[in-house]
Amino acid sequence: MRITSTDKEHISNFIHACIRNGMTHVVCSPGSRNASIVIALDEHPAIETIVVHDERSAAFYALGMTLQLKTPVGVVCTSGSAMLNYYPAVAEAFYQSVPIVVMSADRPSEWINHGDGQTIVQEGVYTNHIRYETTISKEMMKHEIDTEVDYAFNCGLKEWRGPIHFNLPLEEPLYGKREIEWEKEPTITHSIENRKRSEDEADELREIWENSPRKLILIGQLDKDLALKHALVDLCEDSSIAVLVENTSNLTHQRWVQCIDRTLGGISDDEIGKYQPDLLITLGGAIVSKRIKQFLRNSPIKAHWKIGYDFPEMDTYRKLTHSFECLPSRFVHELLGLDLPRNASNFGSIWKQRDLLNQGKLPAFFETIPFSDMAVFETLLDYIPENAFVHMANSSVVRYCQLYDPVPSMRYFSNRGTSGIDGSSSTACGVALASPNVCNVLLTGDVSFFYDSNALWNNQLPSNLRIFLINNEGGGIFRIIPGPRESEQLERYFEAHHTSKAEFICKAHDVHYLSASSIGEIELQMEDFFLESDRPKLMEIFTPRELNGEVLGHYFDFLS
Repeated sequence: MRITSTDKEHISNFIHACIRNGMTHVVCSPGSRNASIVIALDEHPAIETIVVHDERSAAFYALGMTLQLKTPVGVVCTSGSAMLNYYPAVAEAFYQSVPIVVMSADRPSEWINHGDGQTIVQEGVYTNHIRYETTISKEMMKHEIDTEVDYAFNCGLKEWRGPIHFNLPLEEPLYGKREIEWEKEPTITHSIENRKRSEDEADELREIWENSPRKLILIGQLDKDLALKHALVDLCEDSSIAVLVENTSNLTHQRWVQCIDRTLGGISDDEIGKYQPDLLITLGGAIVSKRIKQFLRNSPIKAHWKIGYDFPEMDTYRKLTHSFECLPSRFVHELLGLDLPRNASNFGSIWKQRDLLNQGKLPAFFETIPFSDMAVFETLLDYIPENAFVHMANSSVVRYCQLYDPVPSMRYFSNRGTSGIDGSSSTACGVALASPNVCNVLLTGDVSFFYDSNALWNNQLPSNLRIFLINNEGGGIFRIIPGPRESEQLERYFEAHHTSKAEFICKAHDVHYLSASSIGEIELQMEDFFLESDRPKLMEIFTPRELNGEVLGHYFDFLS
């Protein structure tokens, strides 16, 4: 079929190669140097585009869309400092292993560092946080472009996934068009290789397993994985296994410990030894709980098996002995196939009993606490609809959320790759855009929200988005963690106390605004808040900044 495209042949060839590798959605930011790329994308029938002005926000939109669509999403910008604004999202995608596709327009190489406008050294900018980066130039023949693009996507989509970067030098004029022929091609499948374990390896695993009466499986950030869940349930028929998950693990089961900090908070120094594992098995990505990291680093672990393709040498707990590069579900199935001996240990039950004991204590605690961040989270999490996508901004919000049992029907998101606050709202918007029939609920703090308020500045803002903004007038995390809260610089430099409100930001972007300063006010507005609407809604909840840290401290005192 004949389609309209840019008159720059190498750009048309490049876009076709990206489509063949599964890229069908692109987030564009306005500019001039990227005009040829945008024309090729906008005119192409196989590509859907959205426009997000702020490049930092745009890249996080692409991250969110990729998380939901499970296909690589592109993000394209003009030359110069624009691509530097992508870097926070590129780093997040790198550590979350998400294959976003960065396309940066550039000046021709002869104008780099010669005083031309909007010109910086763009090649190699992302070197430390990219799966592959390359330059596509006008001198390249079609087969050379195809080969290079295929290789780049292979690096981004195979076993260890992550972002890729194409730098695209372009000469003026930039706005020309022409008609070209395009034939739809089959999408390239970047298959994952699964290596069969040798008999010697199997024997080693069996021996370690048999000699480990206390086994702990810790699961980090994952997408929902039913195959993994069913395999783990079968494996946990062995009573010597304790499974610990967080809500970002997106795995739940009644036998597993689902609130790690809540459980650890009730373990005294005298009894800590019986909770320490001989064998630690870790699956998935980042772990939120700082307490479990410290607990495991101080435990006399004999073997640590890390499962997964990403960052095979990462040694979070300083106990790594084996790194198995394979799918977690496949590894657990392999363990089941080894006919492993059962151990008489009740290690799994010990952990779960402690979890249930601490869970049972809490209703009495929540009856006594004053209005505070903790009381707000206790209320909000009860009102979020079944099957919702829940987005947790970083800092104190994601930590509070770990203190409550996850809901099996919900899917949990958080930017835990780098754990930065810079793109929480934009990522949630990207997921919501890519899941228009699902209620997406963002829980965010004030600093994170104001820092990323440009997430609301575009014409594609999804109406299925609901935002709970907990405004405690500063970085509440610094009243929670030890160190800053004892410092004379707390309010000005760490907490960065402010009196900003979101009402007029919402008015500027046509977002329905509600506010509350008590549990009663929250509950009175909840029905209206979740009613369908043609625009997103935000409820700003004002909490007492000086009281929040005290209440959380009382929570852990109560458990202990």
